[in-house]
Amino acid sequence: MVHPSGQVLVLARPSRREVRLPKGHLDPGETPQQTARREIDEEAGFRGLKLLADLGQQEVEFDYQGRHYQREERYFLFLREGAQTPDHPPEPQFRPLWLSWEEAAQQLTYAAEREWLRRARQAWQDAFPLA
Repeated sequence: MVHPSGQVLVLARPSRREVRLPKGHLDPGETPQQTARREIDEEAGFRGLKLLADLGQQEVEFDYQGRHYQREERYFLFLREGAQTPDHPPEPQFRPLWLSWEEAAQQLTYAAEREWLRRARQAWQDAFPLA
């Protein structure tokens, strides 16, 4: 999610010492875009977002707690035109942070999410060339 100021939203998760992008799993009957909106609402507390771009999907592999995971991830770029404060409290495990593109790239914990950030920045520059 990006704000007209050019800052992007990331989520600090202090209990795991992570900085992540909002994401989650599809609920039955949801489209990927509906899931993305719901997860941003639940995790970060933001509603009323404008879709700017479908960033596509990619296969991601990683190991976590002794297990190997392989999954398809799909991301979207949304615009938050209102205030940078949440519409309601975020999930307690997350702390929403608005950072510059560069700061977000430095702070994100996982390389796969830095790739999504790169794609989002390109979509933002394509939509707003002077931004």
